[in-house]
Amino acid sequence: MITIKSFNVNFFSENTYILYDDTLEAVIIDCGCIQPEEEMEIKEYIEQNKLVLKHNLCTHLHLDHILGNAFIYNTYGLHPEAHKADEENLPCLEAQARLFGLPIEIKNIPIEKYIIGGEPIYFGHSELTAILVPGHSPGSLAFYNKKNGYLFSGDALFANSIGRTDLWGGNQEVLVTAIKEKLLTLPEETIVYPGHGPETTVFAEKMNNPFL
Repeated sequence: MITIKSFNVNFFSENTYILYDDTLEAVIIDCGCIQPEEEMEIKEYIEQNKLVLKHNLCTHLHLDHILGNAFIYNTYGLHPEAHKADEENLPCLEAQARLFGLPIEIKNIPIEKYIIGGEPIYFGHSELTAILVPGHSPGSLAFYNKKNGYLFSGDALFANSIGRTDLWGGNQEVLVTAIKEKLLTLPEETIVYPGHGPETTVFAEKMNNPFL
């Protein structure tokens, strides 16, 4: 069984997730913490539960989802892992911050390992499968745990909505097609944990999402 802990962080109310199983090996998905108290909350949770962080996974490389990568690297020595298309087509963290008018200076941590669609990611006795869902960004990924029926959709799919497509490399037609073909084909009871907002299910989005 996988335990999921979510943290709502930064200026954009972004969802950061920590997952772990009975081995206490863990992954963090979309670490967006920026304030010292947000970093401390994550660090204390990891320490209190005696977790061993194995992967720093990024659904995509928009700044609100990677603001905490420097913290993870400096604290745990983990480089972020993401799809190559985002690194090639999106501005770096510092450039994005300037474009959004944010007065922050954070070191951009380079990607150490590229993730491709269909790739398995292991921690402890557990496995996530990377699903390429372009459209919000060129290399946007979702992470699926088939055994427990969990999907971490990043900013591709939200409760009753989909990701914005007006940023670098965004394309609404591509995004809607990818969601329909790759996410809505998962079992209907699959719980969807998005990059912003509340959790939902594949069934709920098939029935109610006005964009789909």
